Amino acid sequence: MAISLSTSLLPNTFQSKGTHNQCSTRVLLNQPSNFSLKHCKNENKISTRRNPLVASAVSGSTGVQSSGLSEDTVDLLDVVKVFDLNGNGIPISDLWKDRKAVVAFARHFGCVLCRKRADYLASKKDEMDKSGVALVLIGPGSIDQAKTFAEQTKFKGEVYADPNHSSYEALRFVSGVTTTFTPKAGLKIIQLYMEGYRQDWKLSFEEDTVKRGGWQQGGILVAGPGKRNFSYIHKDKEAGDDPEIEDILKACCS
Repeated sequence: MAISLSTSLLPNTFQSKGTHNQCSTRVLLNQPSNFSLKHCKNENKISTRRNPLVASAVSGSTGVQSSGLSEDTVDLLDVVKVFDLNGNGIPISDLWKDRKAVVAFARHFGCVLCRKRADYLASKKDEMDKSGVALVLIGPGSIDQAKTFAEQTKFKGEVYADPNHSSYEALRFVSGVTTTFTPKAGLKIIQLYMEGYRQDWKLSFEEDTVKRGGWQQGGILVAGPGKRNFSYIHKDKEAGDDPEIEDILKACCS
């Protein structure tokens, strides 16, 4: 089966937004709850306070490895809000404040690669349940998109929407054309189509995803209990960069 990489990864095939190079994000502290972080472009200004909160485990996959999250980032996670399927907004750090949680970040709700990520995490939910660990998926998009994703995938965990992409920006997940169109991602899409997975084109062409270009990548955290407790951090290096499930289970359930 011939699968076109351009039609599998790009929400808007006919809009070229240009490459968004990785750059540092200016960190803003003590902002009101409705503030929106913005990606910088060709800018190197960052906060001077960079004391890391060390994680006890980091990703060993091809994703970006990190010794932890800076205190600035953790402070921002107390401010950034995500929304449940009923439209209730909560600070993202509340998701792991009183419990341990595996928190997966999708590229966007129509992405075929993200449907595979949801399935491979959900396949271990019984093991997570036995350890008292919550399974959460967050997507950059609207509440309605999140509802459709939950209905289509029958995802066993909790689903939240991040309409402003603020959590992705706070965590400095990578974004750009070069992180989306890669040989490895293309081969994985072909494999997923052969397994029966499909891109949801209606979701992929909705205004929010088209406007953003669909270049956003995600990641996976294991965090809590406690807002500042992170035991595993994986930042996707490219589209479809899923870490080994054994690494996640070791961090959340051992």
